[in-house]
Amino acid sequence: MLTPEVLWMNMSTKNYAELAEVLKALAHPVRLCIVRGLIEKGSCNVGHMQECLKTPQSTISQHLQKLRMAGLIRGTRNGLEVNYQVCDQRVVKLIGMLFSTRKEG
Repeated sequence: MLTPEVLWMNMSTKNYAELAEVLKALAHPVRLCIVRGLIEKGSCNVGHMQECLKTPQSTISQHLQKLRMAGLIRGTRNGLEVNYQVCDQRVVKLIGMLFSTRKEG
């Protein structure tokens, strides 16, 4: 039987490094907000994010680049605009846990 201890011991340094990169990419309030909004909305373009976050487009684009490079989001071109969506289900689960309002007792 695979206990949590056995699973923990079988993870390689590469696995830990990959998980650390995911956490680093999410470790900024604006990026957390972007990812949470994308999960809730499904997909969104920079213009809409700019309105919601009251942040300059260049700043949002820099944060989107970090999230893209980490493989957490992807963009789909639709004419002149790009719609972004979360493409890593681990991130969907993590954000769900972080922002859960459900009380556990």
